[in-house]
Amino acid sequence: MLHWPFVVRLVIAVDGPSGAGEATAARAVARSLGYRHGDTGARYRAVGWRARQLGIALDDEAAVTAVAEAARFDLDDGAIRIDGHDVTSAIRTPEMDKAATLVARNAAVRTVLVARQRALGAEGGVVMEGRDIGTVVFPQAALKIYLDASPEERARRRAADPAHTSGRIAAVAEVAVDLAARDKADSTRSVAPLMKADDAVYIDTTGIPIDDVVGRVLALARERAGARGSGPGSRD
Repeated sequence: MLHWPFVVRLVIAVDGPSGAGEATAARAVARSLGYRHGDTGARYRAVGWRARQLGIALDDEAAVTAVAEAARFDLDDGAIRIDGHDVTSAIRTPEMDKAATLVARNAAVRTVLVARQRALGAEGGVVMEGRDIGTVVFPQAALKIYLDASPEERARRRAADPAHTSGRIAAVAEVAVDLAARDKADSTRSVAPLMKADDAVYIDTTGIPIDDVVGRVLALARERAGARGSGPGSRD
């Protein structure tokens, strides 16, 4: 895998549907570049978890927004905390998949969290992944990647991931139904739907080892940095 001994201050946006590999790829790219990694989905999940812990219904938009506004996030080296609670494992369940979908539909919550995401990337040097990074959060990102995979491949990956299947190996068919529902919800919501930015590089990860995907993204990042004449330590 390619490693750079310097930091180029690009903003790299990685979007795609569930199971396409965007989280794994984004983390690996960030490590290789010495960049920060922004997991936007984790914040929506954490807000949903915190709201439920406080006894707030997720369809109470005003109350959930208040949770997001007051939330103290700590996302460090894979660990996720909200208001001092370590929710790293708690938010990676089928139940929280559904909760995140509900929270992400809340326009006011998105306004709050998008502002925080933009603050994280204000100085560049970040790889941020989600559903609307290249279209809404960072439409001027130096590099936009849209990862995808066949529905069958995405279902197989998610079914084999205990973090998203309550600690068990789930049936692929069962997961495929949940993913189809998530895809529909993400792509048809009225606020910041999942879609490929016009200038995003599309990568189909079906059957491709993650190291190959990461290698391609790193090569594109080097190309974009060179084209901008950015050099070591420059900003996007």
